[in-house]
Amino acid sequence: MNLYETMKNGVYIIAEMSANHAGKIEHAFRIIEEAAKAGADCVKIQTYTADTLTLDCDREEYKIKGGLWDGYRYYQLYQEAYTPWEWQPKLKEKCREVGVDFLSTPFDPTAVDFLEEIGTEFYKIASFELVDIPLIEYTARRGKPMILSCGMGSEEEIEEALEACRRQNNERVVLLKCCSQYPARYEDMNLSVIPKMRERFGVPVGLSDHSMGSLAPVAAAALGAKVIEKHVCLSRDIANPDAGFSMEMEEFADMAADVRNAVRLLGKPSYELTEQEKSGLAMRRSLAAARPIHAGEVFTPENIKSIRPAIGIKPKYYRKLLGKAAKKAYAFGEPIDETEV
Repeated sequence: MNLYETMKNGVYIIAEMSANHAGKIEHAFRIIEEAAKAGADCVKIQTYTADTLTLDCDREEYKIKGGLWDGYRYYQLYQEAYTPWEWQPKLKEKCREVGVDFLSTPFDPTAVDFLEEIGTEFYKIASFELVDIPLIEYTARRGKPMILSCGMGSEEEIEEALEACRRQNNERVVLLKCCSQYPARYEDMNLSVIPKMRERFGVPVGLSDHSMGSLAPVAAAALGAKVIEKHVCLSRDIANPDAGFSMEMEEFADMAADVRNAVRLLGKPSYELTEQEKSGLAMRRSLAAARPIHAGEVFTPENIKSIRPAIGIKPKYYRKLLGKAAKKAYAFGEPIDETEV
């Protein structure tokens, strides 16, 4: 598990498979393979069944209204979207084979127990479970790193979830800013809270992104996000509950490169010149004789000029020289000597 090592100097990128396997394990294997090629550090799945998430109930309250899943009953949606548990050890092994980390989101204690059995090295808590303090405590008790998605979370709720981990003596927590809309609109994402979350809660902060395209992850990286999570699919034409807000692999590869380049662009707070910049110093301006100047002759706008290359003194001395007598003679184009000032 390379989470903390990667966060030291870069951004840890998670490819979220979710329901994009569309019920076929061969799709799941291909997503892992393609995500690794596209630059993911980790592939994430979800560990639940319809029965561990909701009730098989026909009451009106159990029906989804609006959005991508309009008309579904919760139970029906989760039956369609879940990743069979018998696949998961095989998916974990596939991740090992292609060199990416394996991560899952448990949704109840039985899922945590199962993931412990197969050797999961860290955990993700979904935004909708941020308020499930007993689940967070049960998971954090394993002593492994915890990634908490904070969609819909108030400052108080985020603090409560973080404290639930700390009560279990688990300080290795990462928070993810998240807008729990599918897809999320740019105007609702409020990424400027990322540095404030880092300052307020004292832990690394990243982004779980449901918007379309790569702009939000790049902006988040520029704001100091240390983890980026993005849903991925082989093709949005493969029907499943998550395809509509997922990235295809070529898009994901472009995003991963853009995010890492954004971190490179940020660099460090410094005025130090790069080696390439140092070689450009010669192209700066300096003061030189615009015509021959005799010793004792007064410097005027006609006989000295600010020009390239940087062979003489800096142009900031120009006005100090005007009206003063030259201490030496200058040939045409000769740099003005620093002894003149």
